[in-house]
Amino acid sequence: MSDQVTPPPVAEQARVEADAAATAAAPRITLLTRVSEVRNLGLVGVLAILGIIGAITADTFWTRSNLLTILQQASVIGVISVGMTFVIIGGGIDLSVGKVMALASVWSTTVATQSYGPVVMVLCALLVGMGAGLVNGLLIAYGQLVPFIATLAMLAAARGLAERISKKQTQLVTQDAINNLATTKPLGISLLVWIFAVVAVVGWIVLNRTTYGRRTFAIGGNLEAARLAGIHVRRHTASLYVLSGLCVGIAAIMITSLTTTGSSTHGDLYELDAIAAVIIGGTLLTGGRGTIAGSVLGVLVFTTISNLFILNNLQTETQNIAKGVIIVIAVLLQRRGRQTAT
Repeated sequence: MSDQVTPPPVAEQARVEADAAATAAAPRITLLTRVSEVRNLGLVGVLAILGIIGAITADTFWTRSNLLTILQQASVIGVISVGMTFVIIGGGIDLSVGKVMALASVWSTTVATQSYGPVVMVLCALLVGMGAGLVNGLLIAYGQLVPFIATLAMLAAARGLAERISKKQTQLVTQDAINNLATTKPLGISLLVWIFAVVAVVGWIVLNRTTYGRRTFAIGGNLEAARLAGIHVRRHTASLYVLSGLCVGIAAIMITSLTTTGSSTHGDLYELDAIAAVIIGGTLLTGGRGTIAGSVLGVLVFTTISNLFILNNLQTETQNIAKGVIIVIAVLLQRRGRQTAT
């Protein structure tokens, strides 16, 4: 008689199924990684084409000052897009980012807040952004509201509160430490661009090298499977919106420094630009896949397009039409790429 113990049939079946699932998933993960890499290379190619168009249509496009202007313009929406990437990968969406940024800028630039100094102004902007994100997260994760509805409601509420606090008037920033953020240029590049770079690098590390990032992908990819795997889905979902709010708070300080004002008009249509940049960068609207690098490239593509329109004296209406067309094309390409991957 053999001393080898035969595993129970149920346990053995579970083990075999798990091994089979892991084996089947490996090629898919590799394929999705390659698709992301090809997409990013494609975005680099798009930037190159835009550069050629700029050289042909505008003599000032390739000047140092214009290139630095593009980077500076991309920095604010870029920071918001990093947070948006996490939210969309996690299966959600945040329509409130633009008006929450306006609210944070207004709240942090009131006379009372400024009297306490720049540190309190920064903390105020961050806390307002994170507070709004927490409300969004609680409504979505625990209140079972659809992300579209919850964040749309926050957009309206933040806009109204910002207008009420500021009385629809622009608030001037008197703190030099805040204003100097936009004018300080380490190595000849605006400090705002460096802030964007740091946020993007930290976001990449968190998304790709931590358990938090893996859980974000898992929740966006298959909510029920993530729950069965022991992930606290509700708590993690709420934290994604808090993270988005943190990025919005950082962006609020940046826009306040760039304009030297706090205003309820800040952030108009920023949610459109952020979502568009993230989609163009390859993040699936349905969740479960995306990259920070792709989102950064998406922001640069959109900002470069806007810069070309301005240099060629084209109307804002034409810019918005072009953005809408680009978004539709990006979503169609996503669907085709997803069908190929599956």
